[in-house]
Amino acid sequence: MWSPSARFSLLALLAIAVPATIVALLGYISIRQWEKSSELLYREQARDMAAMAAAKVEMMLRHEEDAFLNRLQAALDADGPSARAVGEVLDHSPLVRRLYLVTRRGELLFPKAWKEGDAAVIGPLVAEATQGKLERGSKREVVAGHRVCLALLTGRRGEPVLAAFIRDTEVLRREIFETALGALESPTIFTVVDHEGRAVYSRAPVGDAQPILSVTFRETLPDWRLAVYQTADAAPRRAVRRQVMLFTGAYGVLLLVIIAGIVATWRLTRRETEMARLKSDFVANVSHDLKTPLSVIRMFGETLDMGRVTDEGGRREYYRVITRESERLSRLIDNVLDFSRIESGRQTYRTAPTAVEPLIRSTLEAFAYPLAQHGFKVDVDVPADLPEGSMDADAVGQALANLIDNAIKYSGDERALAVTVRVVDGRLAITVADRGVGIAAPEHARIFEKFYRVGRSDTQGRRGSGVGLALVRHIAEAHGGDVIVESAPGEGSRFTLRLPLAGRRDG
Repeated sequence: MWSPSARFSLLALLAIAVPATIVALLGYISIRQWEKSSELLYREQARDMAAMAAAKVEMMLRHEEDAFLNRLQAALDADGPSARAVGEVLDHSPLVRRLYLVTRRGELLFPKAWKEGDAAVIGPLVAEATQGKLERGSKREVVAGHRVCLALLTGRRGEPVLAAFIRDTEVLRREIFETALGALESPTIFTVVDHEGRAVYSRAPVGDAQPILSVTFRETLPDWRLAVYQTADAAPRRAVRRQVMLFTGAYGVLLLVIIAGIVATWRLTRRETEMARLKSDFVANVSHDLKTPLSVIRMFGETLDMGRVTDEGGRREYYRVITRESERLSRLIDNVLDFSRIESGRQTYRTAPTAVEPLIRSTLEAFAYPLAQHGFKVDVDVPADLPEGSMDADAVGQALANLIDNAIKYSGDERALAVTVRVVDGRLAITVADRGVGIAAPEHARIFEKFYRVGRSDTQGRRGSGVGLALVRHIAEAHGGDVIVESAPGEGSRFTLRLPLAGRRDG
């Protein structure tokens, strides 16, 4: 026959496993829908950006050509179609490679003769335009033949003069496309494609990027397109898969922690009833602590991925929040994993002479954002001539991090944190002091027990796994030192790690 605790544990396992399986299934369906919607949103955003980029190209090109035509009209008003005046205009217009000025009757005013077979291409266009299809008084009305632009100007005596000019492709690429498209902040690749499907300009090598859409230019570049390519790294599908891997791993860690708690409960005896309750609280608190930063990371990551934060300051703030929550999640997981290794007897430490001041500074830097966010005043007092300590820097840093995290978590109205280091009785004494809610004297010894949490109303609302101080004590004792606490309700707490100096180790 199974014991009552065994039956309870089995029921608890089923009660968690079945909903967890359902949640995992619903999560998978949700992620698939998210993947489809993110791809659709990505295409819509890419199309909008491409349309704006194409409009910017056309605006810049029209501005340059209007400026050229204004200078040309001014030259015609002053000197007529003289070679000298027109030549000076061309010298200041690198975008125009060749220019022809023709009368309504088809007479060539500038230059004296056609070049490079241009008569065969431009002649029919000029003849068509002179039949009344280009209105007087306009600047550029028609762009034809993919390369030839026509404009109707006025001579010095008021007679119509038809200007036909050919653009310089290299200048177009360098002065217009590079200026308009090169500075765009987007992971996508924009490529200008001419009427024959040739790439005239690309802001980055296309390589194995996939084409997703294209938009056409309007009057200034007929039959040319702005194509948008998607790199593998920018694909929403890949970003979703990274999120899936992250959440699946976190979910697996969470499930393992829950199962470990249930298995531990299964092995309890009647004399361990209180310990069973504490372990159950540990599971619930770790679950909450793991899920909270994951939810924040996912929400802020989705918002950034969908492009809803447009200003740089907003994006930087989102990145800071994601980094802060990731560091918080790492500390939680490190605590759980280290505690597991301690329980199984597999935890080891590598001690070496270590400078204390840089270790304290780096640990405080990891809490810079939450300390500033909660308005803490931080004082650090480390003597310049302090000797090195014999310690495992990572382990002692983790112990300090747990003490600082508790100071933040159990702070009162007066937000102050002080870290001091002294040499006392031949040992390093590292003190972390706060002005928080404090701890009653009868509980000073019990707070270092695994899973134990102070049972007062002003502390129960603050989540915690209950293993932080147990880890601090284990790290201190593994180094041949100890940890002491001085505290009273309403007067804050002082935790002091006492560790051996380099070259010495207490028995």
